[in-house]
Formats: sequence, C-alpha cells, structure tokens
Amino acid sequence: MGVQFTWLGHSAFAVDIDGHPVLFDPFLTGNPLASTTADQLDADIIFLSHAHGDHLGDTVPIALRTGARVVANFEICNWMNGNGVSNTHPQNPGGGWDHGFIHAKWTVAHHSSSFPDGTYGGEPNGFVLTTERGQRLYFAGDTALFSDMQLIGNLGLDVAFLPIGDNFTMGPEDSLEAIRLLRPRYVVPMHYNTWDLIAQDAGAWANRVSNETQAQPIVLDPGNTFPLP
Repeated sequence: MGVQFTWLGHSAFAVDIDGHPVLFDPFLTGNPLASTTADQLDADIIFLSHAHGDHLGDTVPIALRTGARVVANFEICNWMNGNGVSNTHPQNPGGGWDHGFIHAKWTVAHHSSSFPDGTYGGEPNGFVLTTERGQRLYFAGDTALFSDMQLIGNLGLDVAFLPIGDNFTMGPEDSLEAIRLLRPRYVVPMHYNTWDLIAQDAGAWANRVSNETQAQPIVLDPGNTFPLP
C-alpha cells in the first residue's frame, strides 16, 4: 500500500493510492507519447486540471466505462454532465473535499482553459492531494511560475508534478524557482517533448534540479512507474 505513479505521457498520470486507481489529465488518444490506451485504464477518480483537449483527453469514455468520479472545476463538471457523465464533483480554488481515500484541495494555475469546441472551460487549476497516510502530492497543471507557490509549499509536499515545456507553461528555468518555493521531496517533470514546440532536455533539467535545489528529480519514460517512499 502507499502511493505509486506512472507517467502516461504529456501530463497524464495513473496513480495508485492505497490500492485505489486514480488518473490525472488522461490525454491518451492523439498523444504521441502515450504508453497505453484509454480502454486499458481503470479509475475510481479522475482529476482534471482544465478543459484543454490535451488534458480533458479521454475522460468521458473512461468515466462512462469505469463509473469513475470526475473531479474538476464547476464548468467542466457541468460539461461532463451534458456528455453523459453523472458522477462528478465540482471544486474551485481554495476549496477542499474529502473524497474518501484522498483529500483534494484546489489551487490556482496561471494559464487558459477552453473546451475542444472553443467555449469557456472555467479557470485552470492545480490540486493538492493528501492521502490517509499523510502523503501529499501537488499537481500544478498547466501554469506559469507564481509566488504563492510558497504557500502551497508550506503544506509540506512529498512530490510535485510540474510542467517544464515552456511556450505554453513555465519552462525549465522558472520551474527551478517553483521548486525552491514549493520545497517538495521529489519533483516530476511533465508537459514536455510531446511536440517540437515544447521539446526539452529532461536530463539537463534533472541535473540542475539536483545541483540547485533540495528536491530529488524523478524523470520517467512513458509507462514507467515510481513508488513514493
């Protein structure tokens, strides 16, 4: 038991939390880095950071097949309901909720958010998850660096999932400052190398994290898993 996470490519993760399968931003169909397909994944809860297609991804078919609860902002949950997904739970920044085996607190993210048809998708978000054992995970979503990451770090983070692709989100340089503010034990890069526009050298990034921060970088190949000690 405990926490282990698998990078599925881009910003998609499959996370096992004390035996409960959880998904973050399950973009698989159309994801050139995807290590699996949507029909191979199980989920009790799907957490969504925002409505862009490369994050919303395969949520609807996975939720309809598994009965997973979709936890997202108010607008995304309404959209899910209109697409046949009835098991939803809306949250907005600053709000927390006990989902049984995991407590989720919603945070801000500095980005944009729209559904695949271009309509407004509510505010983009990150989230902090706290397990019953007290392990704490921060999924930043798509975001720029912001100074209030220091307040998120004050919660005491075991692992932070941070975008490093640049152009649409913070890049490697800003992610280093984010790590200094967040102070996690481990940090995992995401939202990079999916397309040329967000290509990055993850090895070089990891060397800088090791040399310039107190965090331990965890760079995964798509499909690889890391157990959180």
